[in-house]
Amino acid sequence: MPLKIAVQMDPIDDIDIAGDSTFALLLEAQARGHAIFCYLHDDLSQLGAEVYAWGSDLEVRDRPGDHFTAGERYRASIAAFDVVLMRQDPPFDMAYITATHLLEQVHPETLVVNDPGEVRNAPEKMFVMHYPELMPPTLITRDSGEVKRFRREHGEIIIKPLYGNGGEGVFKLGRDDENLNSLLELFQNSFREPFMVQKYLPAVRAGDKRIILVDGVIAGAINRIPAKGDVRSNMHVGGTPLATELTERDREICAAIGPELKRRGMIFTGIDVIGDVLTEINVTSPTGIREVKRFGGADIAALIWDAIEARR
Repeated sequence: MPLKIAVQMDPIDDIDIAGDSTFALLLEAQARGHAIFCYLHDDLSQLGAEVYAWGSDLEVRDRPGDHFTAGERYRASIAAFDVVLMRQDPPFDMAYITATHLLEQVHPETLVVNDPGEVRNAPEKMFVMHYPELMPPTLITRDSGEVKRFRREHGEIIIKPLYGNGGEGVFKLGRDDENLNSLLELFQNSFREPFMVQKYLPAVRAGDKRIILVDGVIAGAINRIPAKGDVRSNMHVGGTPLATELTERDREICAAIGPELKRRGMIFTGIDVIGDVLTEINVTSPTGIREVKRFGGADIAALIWDAIEARR
């Protein structure tokens, strides 16, 4: 049966459809005959027991520069939809957390993907800390002394905001880099929360692999090569996507975390693997499904909708 779908996302007129995973999900939903309603997280409200949003019915086309038609805006009760895709990009701030609380009011009667309560309890750089045996040496702290001790032990390090995204605010520092004190002051003045420090992995020059799991099962992967002169592999900041093959270690990592992802209702997740270690588990707005298909991999949008429809 056709489903009524609500999509909470960033402004659709600003997206790059060639690499946008949300757009791929919209195209697949429309191809299956599902009706699409689109709204921004700022348009989400609650009055009494009702959670509602102002948004528009949407038609999409895989045509750059002419990729959608939106109808007139109207007020819609979120409980009237069969499925909500929570797909706005981080930062994972209080606005994001508030949206998870609002959508939790209608879930699971209206299926929210991914489960909003579990998303709230699994921020990307914190959830991964449940698996220290799979990770590089990693420190979460605001304490300058702890960071300096960590650098003395591990040499080159990466420092990044705990709730950042898209490679923003990621710094590499060498063993003798004299910018450490200034950078720590910047982070401490800019963020109230701790930040993440990891041992630098030279293997990142060969790529940062994004592996996509659907319902906890491997669906596909791409490799992302950092731009020359940059340690960040995120496509958002110039990383180049390439086809890749999964190693036995990749499969071991996915087998270790997949059952827990499924138990938590994480239908669509993307994990990051550098060399043979896990660095992040992305549950908020994972990307990469268009690139996987472009390089001859699975149609992951179809796999995600198969998993969603199985729950309806």
